[in-house]
Amino acid sequence: MFYIDVILPIPLKQKFTYKVNKDEAAFLQQGMRVAVPFGKSKVFTAIVYQVHQTPPSGYETKDIDHILDESPVITATQIKHWEWMASYYMCTLGEVIRAALPSAFLLESETIISLAKTDVSEEKLTDEEFLIFEALQHQPTLHINDVRSVLDKKNVVAVLDKLIEKKIVQVQEEVYEQYKPKLKRYVKLASKYASEAELKLLLEETLSNAPKQREVVMNLFMLTAQSNKPVSVKQLQKQSDTSLNVIKSLIDKEILQAYYIKKDRVQYSGEAASNIKKLNKAQEIAFSEIKETFKTQDITLLHGVTSSGKTEIYVRLISELIESGKQVLYMLPEIALTTQLISRLQRYFGAKVAVYHSKYSVNERVEVWNNVLQAKPKAQIVIGARSSLFLPFNNLGLVLVDEEHEPSFKQYNPSPRYHGRDAAVVLAKLHHAKVLMGSATPSLESYYNATNGKYGLVNLKTRYGDVLMPEIELVDLKEKNKKKRMKGHFSDRLLEEMNEVLKLGEQVILFQNRRGYSPIVECTTCGTSPQCPNCDVSLTYHQYKNELRCHYCGYHIAMQLSCMACGSETLDTKGFGTQQVETELKALFPEHKIARMDQDTTRKKHAHAKLIDKLENEEIDILVGTQMLAKGLDFRNISLVGVMNADNLLNFPDFRAHERSFQLLQQVSGRAGRTSKRGKVLIQTYNPYHQILQQVSTNDYDGMYNQQLEDRYQYKYPPYYRTIKITCKDRNLQKMLKAAKWFGQALENKLGPQVLGPEQPPIGRIRNLYISNILIKIPKKQSLEKTKQYINRVAQSFNSIKEFSSVKLTIDVDNH
Repeated sequence: MFYIDVILPIPLKQKFTYKVNKDEAAFLQQGMRVAVPFGKSKVFTAIVYQVHQTPPSGYETKDIDHILDESPVITATQIKHWEWMASYYMCTLGEVIRAALPSAFLLESETIISLAKTDVSEEKLTDEEFLIFEALQHQPTLHINDVRSVLDKKNVVAVLDKLIEKKIVQVQEEVYEQYKPKLKRYVKLASKYASEAELKLLLEETLSNAPKQREVVMNLFMLTAQSNKPVSVKQLQKQSDTSLNVIKSLIDKEILQAYYIKKDRVQYSGEAASNIKKLNKAQEIAFSEIKETFKTQDITLLHGVTSSGKTEIYVRLISELIESGKQVLYMLPEIALTTQLISRLQRYFGAKVAVYHSKYSVNERVEVWNNVLQAKPKAQIVIGARSSLFLPFNNLGLVLVDEEHEPSFKQYNPSPRYHGRDAAVVLAKLHHAKVLMGSATPSLESYYNATNGKYGLVNLKTRYGDVLMPEIELVDLKEKNKKKRMKGHFSDRLLEEMNEVLKLGEQVILFQNRRGYSPIVECTTCGTSPQCPNCDVSLTYHQYKNELRCHYCGYHIAMQLSCMACGSETLDTKGFGTQQVETELKALFPEHKIARMDQDTTRKKHAHAKLIDKLENEEIDILVGTQMLAKGLDFRNISLVGVMNADNLLNFPDFRAHERSFQLLQQVSGRAGRTSKRGKVLIQTYNPYHQILQQVSTNDYDGMYNQQLEDRYQYKYPPYYRTIKITCKDRNLQKMLKAAKWFGQALENKLGPQVLGPEQPPIGRIRNLYISNILIKIPKKQSLEKTKQYINRVAQSFNSIKEFSSVKLTIDVDNH
């Protein structure tokens, strides 16, 4: 007997064993997909882990349904990497697979209903059963969703069960292959008109009374003569300025023939690759230092100030590496960044660049996956967000992690809660590839590793073209308010600078880290503000839709005219978001073009790219935005950056708040004056003497690093200690508190003072679930492996307690 072990894309710890016959066993390899029955009637796509001859103990093996692949879609290295991820981030292999594979690869069963017998006496059926029976008379099968719409109700299982019992219908579980290649329709002249004489006859006699059709044939002939490329229906229609019906009637008459070609959805259509820019002196030195450190180190950190030209150094490294035929992974934290970089990389490497991130459709992602797996030249350089490290590389030579300090590299939900930068380091190690991390404001951990010799460190201290670092000025809002020098949320100083810059025809960026119009709406009579019913937060007012919205669960209601509590019509907005800044700007600068960049304006697929293009083409004078603006974007004509209010960044209950504020403000400042003229940055704050703001204004990264390191050492935080955060969530507050207390005490038995909590976070309820956190701090000398084993044992005992069965438990390792 032959068996296979498979991994199912569901959060279960163990692998499952299925029976296969001798031929299947000979054909199957690790990394192929098979459809397998699981549970009573479900069919799942599973990944083959190994083929063997040892029967499992404890359960009867089932046969597999069918094999879905001709060859493996997952490589052995990928499985190794995913196993590391599952063990390090304390989740199951199934969860990693669910996150890693494009959803088109993970087929789920779909329930299909068909008639089992047609001779049924209608009196025996209830009204609902009769409706289904009647629908099946008209079409052979119904999907379960069709049944829902026929009966106009959600829960149809009971009705279907009755029909199955009466043996009137039967149910089968179908597995669908979701990926469909994109087919493009082309036309050509039918082969019988290939000779000149036949063509002449066609044009002069057959089509003499159909001028439009004659015109189409003439155009097709010209297009084919001009180039040997196939002519698409769309192209022909455009060239002939005619309707589709004319082309259709020519196809019906068999004068034209239609045919299809399989197309890749993501294609590069641009000029041939251009030459790589020459590096300046500082870049040359940094480039050779990187090459030097790579001889002894596998990982190097490039600490280059904003606008120092780090991208050009990456480009040089890539161009040297791809000549050897190896693959390159270029990781970025934010989709907005990829849009700008894609065009830059394509300028140098043409069609060798493939893009992979969540704004791409499922089918586009499957294509990139297959191109990488087959090591095609068109996917030799992959640029993408954190999910791109799951791709099936087989010859990876270099991993670039740009803006490595960014929190967006960390995945918080769902599991695996991995950190893109750390997982990329392990991926590179498995491939024996080099890693280069770049940032103007490296994370404390990476800089600590670099200064302690674990990573190589290369500094790039001058901006490209020797442009000076922007001049940073702090504006004291307390004083401006006292002296009545504010117009809305703008100080006279900021307005004065903006007017000057706009007069010169240059652009302005304004940063406000809150979207919406106003975070709080409050009744001035009784002090009540509308709260979200599902979360412990007040609703944010969004002016353009005139609604109140929760940014945690998406709950929204129309803006209230009067207070819900006391009925007075004295509602006032407090605080301000990007929309309010935009509204005020329109009143202050009516002749100028103003745009906004936040989550609300960039929901659509190409919205990022459109905004960035407009800014580059100088169609926008003032851009207001949230932290999306801070991430490594490169604009040529921005000479002023205004930070509307720096205080809400600093006063955040998190041990990284000061480090993050420094990084964010430094990065936002870095968008100013990137070409020839020195830029200016104005930071509005109520607390201009705050240490972090002083360090930002003097570009003092080392000062910030040393001070934060001292604090971390004192309070036992990374990089000196590892952290694991355990969260308990439940709809019932008492049950959640009891569960968290039980878990905390169980951990304390062995880990003692290293366990902090349970403690409720600042927002204690989200989506109707109450939350408690427990934080475990693990000193470097303590075995991380053994600590995790102990936590897993406690979690197992916890899961076996009936009373806590509804409590959701999440474990987050290195909760960055």
